[in-house]
Amino acid sequence: MQHPSKPGLQARMTAVKLLAAVVEQKTSLDGMMDEEHGNPAYSALSPADRALVRAILNSCLRQLTRIDAIFDRFLDKPLPDGARNLRHILAVASAQILFLDVPDHSAVDLAVEQARRDPRSSRFANLVNALLRRLGREKASVLAEVSADVPVFPAWFQQRLEHVYGTEAARAIGEICLTPAPIDLTVKRDAAAWAERLGGSVLPTGSVRLPDFDGSVTELAGFPEGDWWVQDAAAAIPAKLFGDLTGKSVADLCAAPGGKTAQLVLLGGDVTAVEQSASRMKRLKSNLSRLGMTAEFLQSKLEDIAPEPRFDAILLDAPCSSTGTIRRHPDVFWAKDMGDVEKLAGLQARLLRHAFSLLKPGGVLVFSNCSLDPLEGEELVEAFLKDNSHAKRKPVSASDWPGLEAAIDANGDVRTTPAMLGGMDGFYACVLTRSSS
Repeated sequence: MQHPSKPGLQARMTAVKLLAAVVEQKTSLDGMMDEEHGNPAYSALSPADRALVRAILNSCLRQLTRIDAIFDRFLDKPLPDGARNLRHILAVASAQILFLDVPDHSAVDLAVEQARRDPRSSRFANLVNALLRRLGREKASVLAEVSADVPVFPAWFQQRLEHVYGTEAARAIGEICLTPAPIDLTVKRDAAAWAERLGGSVLPTGSVRLPDFDGSVTELAGFPEGDWWVQDAAAAIPAKLFGDLTGKSVADLCAAPGGKTAQLVLLGGDVTAVEQSASRMKRLKSNLSRLGMTAEFLQSKLEDIAPEPRFDAILLDAPCSSTGTIRRHPDVFWAKDMGDVEKLAGLQARLLRHAFSLLKPGGVLVFSNCSLDPLEGEELVEAFLKDNSHAKRKPVSASDWPGLEAAIDANGDVRTTPAMLGGMDGFYACVLTRSSS
């Protein structure tokens, strides 16, 4: 086996390997970059090289449709079908040339070396050199050209966004997803004081936003003491829809990593946190321990639980396609497709039916997820209400959410998109009640 010798080559080879896994095998980038159980090639890198790989892949996946379009315009004829890995080598190098503070000559040299070492790509090494050098010379003009007429997202996702939200809104969502997401915090108390202390601002959701933070949150004041936790502003909305939960039995049915569980505890609820995965349950317990909070923990498949008495309030933040998190996780729209959306919508419908059966008469259930697709939100809830005579929607009032009125739809459901509030996750939430009879 030939071992990389050039500085930085191993990091670029790892970036190409992980990019191929996302695009070709639909593998989650978060899973491959997990500190404990991630891809071995990634785990073997130094901390600095792991940070570089993350930066390359995030930039590359955000801009991949446009990177591909650039090379389609550069090439006189398409690359052969067997040259998929060559595309990945070009994409990784292009992300460095176009979007990162990496010298062009270094990105070109390492990409050419990769092509030479790969039997599938070695005969294209000179082509790689020529294409990337041309990109370096023309990067400003060619990027402007493709940005003007090539959508950010792959076709399946772009078409679905335009169908649901319209062309202009879809473009706005795409453009904001090209930039890194801010850090939002949920604080236990006195958001204004924490915003001043940490150099942030208070959002209409009550979250504290740190727009330009680029360090380790564990080093910020208040982290060791458990005074706050990282939680996107949109993700903080569903739990707040309950209001005061003092004295009420509350279930968080898909609880890990625990941000919403912590909110429910803060609202006064006697919380049971349900989580199927042992590893995610471990993380949930660790997070609540840091925050100095307690809950009852139940490791179980949601559909297997049948408590007596039933719960006064239930939060079902259901597993979904996660298309609302694309600004933070740009691998999502490459690792998923409409088949995944439809399959997950079916799962959510089953979970909602079971979750509602766990609710006391007169109880309240908040159904939510981080998908942008109505199949996993509005349409799913409408179908549920038609089939369940005991269920009724409790509309959210826009007047209760000053500054976020646009996120409350005509039915009184919450629908956020990444283009709202200066950038937030796409989320859907609906409040349902169970009749007393």
